[in-house]
Amino acid sequence: MDLELNGKTAFISGSSEGIGYAAARALAREGADVILNGRDQAKLDNAVAALGRDVPGVSVSGVAADFAVTDDVDRLCGQLPSVDILVNNVGLFELKPFELVSDDDWRLYFEVNVLSGVRLARRLMPAMLDRGWGRIVFVSSESGVNVPGNMIHYGTSKTAMLAVGNGLAKLTKGTAVTVNAVLGGPTYSDGVARTVRTLAAAQSVPEEQMKAAIIGTNETTLLGRFIEPDEIANAVTFIASPVASAINGSAVRVDGGVLTTLL
Repeated sequence: MDLELNGKTAFISGSSEGIGYAAARALAREGADVILNGRDQAKLDNAVAALGRDVPGVSVSGVAADFAVTDDVDRLCGQLPSVDILVNNVGLFELKPFELVSDDDWRLYFEVNVLSGVRLARRLMPAMLDRGWGRIVFVSSESGVNVPGNMIHYGTSKTAMLAVGNGLAKLTKGTAVTVNAVLGGPTYSDGVARTVRTLAAAQSVPEEQMKAAIIGTNETTLLGRFIEPDEIANAVTFIASPVASAINGSAVRVDGGVLTTLL
């Protein structure tokens, strides 16, 4: 299927690795020019170079910014060109007992996971509406619907992300601009892989054994394995394309069957 993305420009926050990088790569392979983002300039430069080699023929660039730093976000917004597709992917996550999650932790999670999308949409959405076409995709999580007890601050930020996307979609009525969210399930992103390798090393077991043991504790997954970043990226790319014109204000599940409730 031709996703009709040639000539489109996409900005993907938090895309120097993991799901964000996979989304940028999938969009580039469909012909979109992509702008990557990350906190570390050297790591971002490596990601831009790698993607440029992988997908020649499209423009690949990067803008470094830390979404926990207001001045960085303001600078980033000032540097962005006209953007057709905004993928709000950047986010923090951690396992932490509720009683140990401080007010500062809560503020940080909302600053990065929620306000990043708010600020970018505020900067980029008006031009999309003026042009009459655009896509905003929030990379949320099934944790925003079924909030885990050991990640309440993370899950709540993902719930808020869904609320922002739903509200923004109502501003697009009568246009060809859409705002949607993707609800990913347990995904073997780079961050998760690092955690699994650390646990495996601590217990002197192979990474694959630890990986299978962790996902095996999730009794509701129908997939029976971790989701790969490319599988999330494929959904993001479809929703961001012109052929998904009838999908708006939706939370699309790519959760491997983890959620047992109807949305």
